[in-house]
Amino acid sequence: MDTSSILSIKNLNVSFSNQKNETQVLYDLSFDIKPNEILGVVGESGSGKSVTSLAIMGLLPAKIASVSGTIFYKNESLLDLDPSKLRSLRGNEIAMIFQEPMSSLNPSMKCGKQVIEILLQHTKISKSEAKNEVLSLFEKVKLPDISRAYNSYPHELSGGQKQRIMIAMAIACKPKLLIADEPTTALDVTVQKEIIALLKELQKEFEMSILFISHDLSLVSEIADNVLVVYQGKMVEYGPTQKIFKNPQQDYTKALISARPSLDVRFKELPTITDYLSKEKKEIQLISKEDREQLHKKLYSKPPLLEVKNVEKSFFTKVGLFGKKEFKAVDNVSFQLFEGETLGLVGESGCGKSTLGNTILQLQKANQGEILYRGQDLTKVSPSQIRNLRKEIQLIFQDPFASLNPRLTVGKAILEPMKAHKLYKNDTERKEKVLSLLERVGLSPSYFNRYPHEFSGGQRQRIGIARTIALQPKLIICDESVSALDISVQAQVLNLLNELKEKFEFTYIFISHDLAVVKYMSDQLLVMNKGKIEEKGDADFIYENPQKSYTQKLIDAIPKGL
Repeated sequence: MDTSSILSIKNLNVSFSNQKNETQVLYDLSFDIKPNEILGVVGESGSGKSVTSLAIMGLLPAKIASVSGTIFYKNESLLDLDPSKLRSLRGNEIAMIFQEPMSSLNPSMKCGKQVIEILLQHTKISKSEAKNEVLSLFEKVKLPDISRAYNSYPHELSGGQKQRIMIAMAIACKPKLLIADEPTTALDVTVQKEIIALLKELQKEFEMSILFISHDLSLVSEIADNVLVVYQGKMVEYGPTQKIFKNPQQDYTKALISARPSLDVRFKELPTITDYLSKEKKEIQLISKEDREQLHKKLYSKPPLLEVKNVEKSFFTKVGLFGKKEFKAVDNVSFQLFEGETLGLVGESGCGKSTLGNTILQLQKANQGEILYRGQDLTKVSPSQIRNLRKEIQLIFQDPFASLNPRLTVGKAILEPMKAHKLYKNDTERKEKVLSLLERVGLSPSYFNRYPHEFSGGQRQRIGIARTIALQPKLIICDESVSALDISVQAQVLNLLNELKEKFEFTYIFISHDLAVVKYMSDQLLVMNKGKIEEKGDADFIYENPQKSYTQKLIDAIPKGL
């Protein structure tokens, strides 16, 4: 093993077994992390990135996981350590930032207490000293209001703030090795940029080594010294970031770089990993400026499908015994949406995007303004009329796993809304439609009797799309529906949404914090900031000529690569 490395992994193999069979997920993986080095590990979901990090932390389920090879930390074999010694290392010398802060933080404990627990477990300081240390850590990770964050429960903080709490927890004991597993996947591009800068800063201050796991090669290029590219549990490329990014040797690495929507040209279809790895290379077609102009001429010659006029939505919080404080989530918003159009809605977390979507869907009631759908004001119709309209206005959720009932097979989950809205004659006819929908979204009809937990994130998102289009809606609101997906899976889902739009003449409101994705999908663009519309117009024009500094800030935060 390399004695100059803080972490040295050689020929790591990991398998999982159940009563029926054994599945190998890592094959002879070898790499080193030097002191003060940031190593980026890149690959799709299922490539073995998180399994590698859990193997290092000793967190793989002992009953079903089989591990061979060597993992040395500072010349000590982690695979041979007794559990108590491993526990003292974990959190103290080797720490981890998990991908999903909401499921990693205890919902029933205030955030400050959760970080104090770590300090009391691994150090000999008093409770009052621990509290001061936590407040100082919260300052280090740049939380806006440290005493509020200390006394808040996780659900009371934004995604970016929760991720900062997780970072504070991970660096509490000044570890020598920090494992960051997709720490920015579901965050705004601007918050993502801040988190990357923060990790770099903390790494220099504490002289840490970082294992930074991501599926986004452009993002990794902004933080890592070296990169390890993995695919299906095997190493594809390994070396200095600049060299791999500027001159990738393998098709898989090239595919990862190219799967993100381009900021300069408009593809008719995004290239996917499969396109790159197949022997028959697919010709990449572009949409010209003239094509777009022609399409828009046709789109905007008809009357609007949806008109939002001066809509406001406020929330009130109690202040003292009798006082109330108003927070305007949507502030005097107006726009038009035309049949067959994709309207992009972009902005940071908390800008009011999802609230606006929920208000259009009548899941939340507007305090003021009109929402006209085919000329009918949705704010004034009865609950039974709204139920009927639900068939025409549908939503694709951000988290397909949370929106699917774990007790229902996916076939039944898609069939259920058809039954509720009395579509088709009977269940036999409905089942036929479900089977054809599964095929339409690129899934096998044999999946009908499987449960949500048996699918990957990308497959679950396809199931969510199948359930949405089962009702043959006219208007679909996509609320951050690709933000948590791998770049490669994201490309497949975006292609699918465009294909379905053409086939069924759907109209989309596409909500996202990722300007690159929104620009690729949209005809028109609305940029939201603090409840107001900051800028609106043609998506390509806004990207090329942003009029407001806020829009420029969003554009600047997109990872551009080297």
